[in-house]
Amino acid sequence: MRAILVYLMLFLFSTLSFATENKMSNTHSKVKLSTSLGDVVIQLEDEKAPVSAANFLAYVKQGFYSGTIFHRVIPGFMAQGGGFDSSFKQKETNAPIKNEADNGLKNKRGTLAMARTNDPHSATAQFFINYKDNSFLDHTSPSPSGWGYAVFGEVVEGMDVVDAMAKQATGNRGPHQDVPKTDIVIDKAEVIE
Repeated sequence: MRAILVYLMLFLFSTLSFATENKMSNTHSKVKLSTSLGDVVIQLEDEKAPVSAANFLAYVKQGFYSGTIFHRVIPGFMAQGGGFDSSFKQKETNAPIKNEADNGLKNKRGTLAMARTNDPHSATAQFFINYKDNSFLDHTSPSPSGWGYAVFGEVVEGMDVVDAMAKQATGNRGPHQDVPKTDIVIDKAEVIE
């Protein structure tokens, strides 16, 4: 009888801890970008892209994105931001992170991915939002040309705001191309869940 009681108690506690663990693992962080064109809510992929999501959240919590602009907008492709202020001065960033493009997430319309240089593991603060399915940006192999761009989140509200960015006139600004002629500013970025 005592063995059965101990077994039932162990079973109950392990079931409760498993239920709590499952509940916790299904939560996704959400971030709201308040921009000069309206609000965009992003749900992060904390489980499949833990390094990229944590990196993005760290910048959000530091207030880094406040006052930055979407500095490169190409209709039918993507909108890139998070690195320059409105005077087009590049902001100082934290160290680069590991590229998680091999996480199985795809560069589909509305997803966010880390921007980077030709070095696959050079992403810092800049990100982009895909306007369409951009499968050519997905991971194909662990080589310089195949690494791809790590998806770490998705727009869950405000895709109309992102689409409005693509309607803004663009031009050149110094060596940069596809720069909106009227600044599209991230006034504030905040964690909402």
